[in-house]
Amino acid sequence: MGMPRGVKSASPSLEVRDLLEEAYHRLATAAFVADDPLQVPRSFSRREDAEVIGFLTATIAWGQRRTIIRNAWRLVELLDGAPHDFTMHASPSELERTGTFVHRTFNGTDLRCFVLALRALYGRHGSLEAAFLPADPGAALPPMAELIGTFRRRFFLPAHPARTEKHVADPLRGSNAKRINMFLRWMVRPADTGVDLGLWKRIPPSALHVPLDVHTGRVARQLGLLRRKQDDWKSVEELTAALRLLDPADPVKYDIALFGLGVGGM
Repeated sequence: MGMPRGVKSASPSLEVRDLLEEAYHRLATAAFVADDPLQVPRSFSRREDAEVIGFLTATIAWGQRRTIIRNAWRLVELLDGAPHDFTMHASPSELERTGTFVHRTFNGTDLRCFVLALRALYGRHGSLEAAFLPADPGAALPPMAELIGTFRRRFFLPAHPARTEKHVADPLRGSNAKRINMFLRWMVRPADTGVDLGLWKRIPPSALHVPLDVHTGRVARQLGLLRRKQDDWKSVEELTAALRLLDPADPVKYDIALFGLGVGGM
């Protein structure tokens, strides 16, 4: 799956390539996880548990990382330490316990809706990965914005308050979809360095898009990888296209490098 037509990317210099490669190999180790919300889904060995709590953790991944991690572990506690089993079988009274959760604007009402939406997705599609994909397993993989848009439409089929919809981004409306792109990175990229999980096989790493945030965007612009000023979906496409010139098979591995350079300083 290539970039949409009309997306132009900067051609990275050898110096930029070497900088990102060095940063990736230095940072993409198990030690990275100690200070990252990814530690929460990585703590589960069962695929379904990791993807449920991974999706919920990615959903609340804005603000200070320490707060995100603390609240993600609170989610594990509220889901009885068994995220998938709770999602599929929690009784109405058990679901009521989720009402105590708050992370910024994501509250207990949103969490309950998310649990029920995930339950419906598993029931209808069999897996969370399949909820992103075309119904026809032989169909070509659509552009990432369409995959995320399809997932979002399916996710919100159960009844829910309108306020909850803001917590799943829509790149078809221009959102950079940072958190859902991060979740997809966690699920899809190989687990060989001890960072990402590599649980999903039907979406290839080459199809992933950069989880664009303030850190990755700032460093990407400093390095000449991103010209666009706004942090929107067009910028995600532009930056991803530039990184594909460095590694067509796994462009989003450089997210770890860009983020680390942004947080730690170049």
